Amino acid sequence: MARKTVSRKRKAGESREQQLGWAQSLCKRQRVTAVRRSMVCVLRGREFRQQYHEHRLQQSMRGYAAQRLPGILREREFALGTLNKVFASQWLNHRQVVCGTKCNTLFVVDVMTGKITRIPMLKDREPGCALLDQQGCGIHAIELNPSRSLLATGGDNPNSLAVYRLPTLDPVCVGDEGHKDWIFSIAWISDTMAVSGSRDGSMGLWEVSEEVLSRAERQRDAAGVPTYSHIAHRALKDIPKEYTNPYNCKVRALAFNNNNKELGAVSLDGYFHLWKAEQSLCKLQSMKLPHCKENVCLAYGQEWSVYAVGSQAHVSFLDPRQPPNNVKSVFSRERGSGIRSVSFYEHIITVGTGQGSLLFYDIRAQRFLEDPSGVGCGHKGRLGDGILKLSTGNGWLNHDETWRSYFSDISSFPNAVYTHCYDTSGTKLFVAGGPLCSGLHGNYAGLWS
Repeated sequence: MARKTVSRKRKAGESREQQLGWAQSLCKRQRVTAVRRSMVCVLRGREFRQQYHEHRLQQSMRGYAAQRLPGILREREFALGTLNKVFASQWLNHRQVVCGTKCNTLFVVDVMTGKITRIPMLKDREPGCALLDQQGCGIHAIELNPSRSLLATGGDNPNSLAVYRLPTLDPVCVGDEGHKDWIFSIAWISDTMAVSGSRDGSMGLWEVSEEVLSRAERQRDAAGVPTYSHIAHRALKDIPKEYTNPYNCKVRALAFNNNNKELGAVSLDGYFHLWKAEQSLCKLQSMKLPHCKENVCLAYGQEWSVYAVGSQAHVSFLDPRQPPNNVKSVFSRERGSGIRSVSFYEHIITVGTGQGSLLFYDIRAQRFLEDPSGVGCGHKGRLGDGILKLSTGNGWLNHDETWRSYFSDISSFPNAVYTHCYDTSGTKLFVAGGPLCSGLHGNYAGLWS
């Protein structure tokens, strides 16, 4: 019995020693493995955390700047000579903005020096096919493709699409077989495909192929000036006309949602139309807008997944995933003059009005920014109290026969903000337009920074 007990104790002792040895060995292996894993994890984690924190910090700083910047912006006007009403604008780089006017002039302004450089307009293959009366139209849209290598705008014939190469602004091609009326809006749906919206109620899909690009790069005329090609539309779609007066279905504005490859379109009859836009255009839905008068501008907020539509006195926010009765609208506080331009930057929607005002709506707080120096700051009892409103300068007005006959007794006219755009840093805001009345000839352009 004693021998058995000793043997059992020895076995038990050996078992405990073995267990202890195994445990120590396992701990060593775990420590080695943990150290090896932790080095990788620490380095990778630090990298990801750094990138994450940097992204969050940059995002936070951009949001803070977007919130605070409007209150400290100051205006510097530019002299545009006798040009008539700037309808469209886009930043080319940190100091150059390209603009289009009612008098069908395409030009680049240097915001540092104020120097203006005119860009030649691109003509149709057969000039005789152009409308005889193009007065009062001009260039309503200028858009850069995602890689900022191409610029699309209106041609010498406002019914045609003109494409230029960037940064040289050499001509590439003209889409002169499609629309029967003026182009009001343009949206790029990829680097090589653009959609144009026309007053004839149609949307044209245009492809700038590699063949067209290489041909434009090679071709020169006798004087060495680059020449350009003529292209036809890839598709031409009419917006739905079964809901309203077919003669009022004019496509007024376009905005593209790159995440879902969806194109929003606003027609002058007060409808919003959504299209699937990739290699072709396929209609998804149409909805009646809550405010139907003068729906002339549209923007898409990628982060917020909503479209902003500017009408006569309201900005309406549409989420196509929600029922039509969920559309939220905010009053612009300037009844009758119309919302003429709208844009998203971070959580701030900038609104340009027909009375020459810039308003700033905070989509997170769901209210307009307050004037930090205004008497009404913090008091929201009455409409307009404490609301931040920037007003454009005098610009230039032609005292022509129309002015002398009908407007000479009016001392001044506000300049409608037909276009505005932020630079990539979000610290400079280019604003342009002209007198709201269609019979008046004038212009305004300024840099707010």
